Amino acid sequence: MASSFYFGGHKHEQAKNRAEEKSATTANETPFAEVFPTTDRRVFLQGAAAVAGAATFAWPAWARSAAAKSDLDAIRAEIEKGHDESVKRLQNWIRQPSIAAENRGMNEGCELTMGMLREAGFQQAAKVTTDGQPGIFATLDAGAPRTLGLYYMYDVKQADPAEWSSPPFEAALVDKPGLGKVILGRGAVNQKGPEASFLAALHAIRGAGKKLPVNLVFVAEGEEEIGSPHFPQIVRRPEVMAALKSCLGIFMPSASQGLDGEVTMTLGAKGVIECELISSGERWGRGPRKDVHSSNKARLDSLAWHLVEALATLVSPDGNDPAIEGFADKARPISGAEKEMIAEAARRLSEGEAKKLLGVEHWIHDASWREALELLMSRPTVNIEGLVGGYTGPGGKTILPGKAVAKLDLRLVPDMTAAEALAALKAHLAKKGFGDIEVRMSGGYDPNSTPADAALIRVETNVYRQGGIAPVILPRSAGSWPGYVFTGEPLHLAAGPFGLGHGSGAHAPDEYYVIESKNPKVHGIDGAVRSYVELLYGLAQAS
Repeated sequence: MASSFYFGGHKHEQAKNRAEEKSATTANETPFAEVFPTTDRRVFLQGAAAVAGAATFAWPAWARSAAAKSDLDAIRAEIEKGHDESVKRLQNWIRQPSIAAENRGMNEGCELTMGMLREAGFQQAAKVTTDGQPGIFATLDAGAPRTLGLYYMYDVKQADPAEWSSPPFEAALVDKPGLGKVILGRGAVNQKGPEASFLAALHAIRGAGKKLPVNLVFVAEGEEEIGSPHFPQIVRRPEVMAALKSCLGIFMPSASQGLDGEVTMTLGAKGVIECELISSGERWGRGPRKDVHSSNKARLDSLAWHLVEALATLVSPDGNDPAIEGFADKARPISGAEKEMIAEAARRLSEGEAKKLLGVEHWIHDASWREALELLMSRPTVNIEGLVGGYTGPGGKTILPGKAVAKLDLRLVPDMTAAEALAALKAHLAKKGFGDIEVRMSGGYDPNSTPADAALIRVETNVYRQGGIAPVILPRSAGSWPGYVFTGEPLHLAAGPFGLGHGSGAHAPDEYYVIESKNPKVHGIDGAVRSYVELLYGLAQAS
């Protein structure tokens, strides 16, 4: 979902879909799909590197005292020295499938992640049991004045090997035209690549003989890609809550560079509900209770048509506007300041490239580019992910199905809640005469928001600007990740993604993460590692 940080995420969910095959635009025309990543995810620093090439890196002004420069130069040397080890660490992680939707490799993936944390310097890393897949709680006490929270996911989306040019769990290193050497594999960018790069930053600091400038509190889940149904059980344990209360904010590693070096920051994410609507003869009391010959349609009701009629009541006749009674009553309109952010983004981002990458010619209602971005940021949605009923194989099979299922996702904006949205959906179906249709929620959570003036966001923004980048700032990601557990009651923490580097294909075939970049405006894994070092020192130095 986050995937999609992935943003999203999720997640998740806004995969850049082979954006690397498109030519990079000018600095004031960033490709849309490179700005709204999947999973969910992009951010950081180019500065002098844009001029001197991706292999160089300029420390910011505050780090250029003789002592600080000496420390950071030593860390940079360790990053370069540890390059091969960093790549092997990521390959090893990708080669361990951890797919919650298939209950595949989850305990193994959790144990491997905890081992990686201990190797990176965390003094304790513990498995946290839930009613679903296990989570992780870890801490690294550096004796520093400030503490940063970390959010990780160790699960990945499903992958069909037949759709990939290289096996999805082989973690092959391949040359990608126009980009350089990339690692190909499920989870490469969503989120194992950025997450492994952050751990490499910790290895480099320790390898240089330096003390970590901030303490770390780490929480991870193994169910982000199925809607984080049990994540609150991890975060709301007393020992986890107590540790998080001391944090400046929550940080999620992200591969956040576009092909032209442009960076977008988001101040939150939409919430989401994933659910199934199930039409069955048992619950309706009409139609067949099993598949029967289709000639019987002359005398029997259809479960499939019953479901289609129910779905049609959820949206306007064109399918674009939610029509669930009470669903969006509490949706917060975008503010004047948010409209200004979006207007600036519309000026800097390319509408033509956005449509090209999405393969479309029109926005809904033939909206303008600015209006389309406003809808993306502010609109609750009701989407059909898939419809399944009866026979779907080759040729025909004349049956009247005894069951039909629709998979939906509903995106939520601030002031809406998942609980209230789910209740509105059920009440709407009952009122419209479809109370027999079962609504089965598989995952989801509330939206999250962080103020632009939060200390964490100020530091992230300053690091970008000191590196020569004026980031595009948007109110939220149109994708989703479960940051509400941090930003909402009772913690009220700031939360935001951050990180240099580039990748694409989250939730899609041939997902990749750049290892050695040939694009002078895009950093490979070493640049991503350095970006995390700079963030940690920036947080330690911030007033």
